[in-house]
Amino acid sequence: MRVFKFGGASVKDADGIKNVYDVLQKVGYEDVILVVSAMGKTTNALEVVIKNYFEKSTELNASVQEIKKYHNQILLDLFEDENHVVFAAVNAQFDELEYFLAHNKSPNYNFVYDQVVSFGELISTNILSHYMNFRGIQTQWLDVRNFIKTNANYRDAEVDWETTQQNISKNVPRKQLNITQGFLGADENNFTTTLGREGSDYTAGIFAYCLNAESVTIWKDVPGVMNADPRYFENASLLNQISYREAIELAFYGATVIHPKTLQPLQKKEIPLYVKSFINPLLKGTCVSKGVDLEPQYPCFIVKREQLLISLSSIDFSFIMEENISEIFGLFHEFKIKVNLIQNSAISFSVCVEDKFGNFPELNAILSKKFKVEYSENVTLYTIRHFTEEAAQTVEANKEVLLKQVSRETMQIVTKELI
Repeated sequence: MRVFKFGGASVKDADGIKNVYDVLQKVGYEDVILVVSAMGKTTNALEVVIKNYFEKSTELNASVQEIKKYHNQILLDLFEDENHVVFAAVNAQFDELEYFLAHNKSPNYNFVYDQVVSFGELISTNILSHYMNFRGIQTQWLDVRNFIKTNANYRDAEVDWETTQQNISKNVPRKQLNITQGFLGADENNFTTTLGREGSDYTAGIFAYCLNAESVTIWKDVPGVMNADPRYFENASLLNQISYREAIELAFYGATVIHPKTLQPLQKKEIPLYVKSFINPLLKGTCVSKGVDLEPQYPCFIVKREQLLISLSSIDFSFIMEENISEIFGLFHEFKIKVNLIQNSAISFSVCVEDKFGNFPELNAILSKKFKVEYSENVTLYTIRHFTEEAAQTVEANKEVLLKQVSRETMQIVTKELI
């Protein structure tokens, strides 16, 4: 079987749904399982619903109705007959969502989050399945929660591989088009769980592993994986081939290539993963598989903006030793500050970090009691895999270089724009 994953951008409106149909006509749909995300920005909209729910906001009902209106417009654009069964099916799902919000007794935010956001994927796949049937492609709609079983770690659930393997290998129908949800699973009590960051890609990887699939294809609005973000670099080039190892390296440094947890099950069985364009589905795209690290061998640029460069030095000029570094990293973990680069000398220690939750002022107060703390805000971290001097010069042009670190294959540069 082949596994196809379509993200929210590919099914954000009626034209997107129609395009999925066109893609399947061009590349075939027998022995295929589609893993589909919520439509457009529906997950964000459901997060607003959750916020309103916990704040007991008078806007709660309005925020649900806004999502219902958005999906209803897509239905009206896809189906001429308002008596089509899909309208009742989608309404039933919204009724279920409203029933949960009215009757839930759990104060656990993560539990409520998973139960509510899951409706995005359940509704999008319901609409897509009915539309495919309407256009003459017979589909089997699968509730992924009957297949992927997890622990009860809501919002970042871990897969029970043994049970999941049995469920998928025994119960996924062959010789037809199956449609299921990305991102979701269920715990042993059949409560909905979600799989965390890049969960829909991971779902595709799980199904591929359990089905010994021929391949996984992630359909995007770009021709494949580029060696740089075209928003920041002119002449970004398509990469034809990336090895599993190289893709994991790129993801580690912050490239939005493919999350490592998606690649790990595929690598075990050497199942190739393709990143292709849903705009031009017959183009080759990028293949992530066993083989050469990169083809063609271009430097790859990864950009992380709005970083914080922190330099710590000992107040009494004593060495910064392992116990100091261990304590510092313990504090970074406690304050949820992600470290992206480390450089140290005998009496100083520099890190480039991401303060996603705005906790640095509180951390700074603690660190300042033991260390001299200097920091620069809003710096940019560039990582260049397979760097060349020319690539480094491209990054450094018209910028102040605050820190540079070089290893065998990777160069990292922290810069500040010159005013």
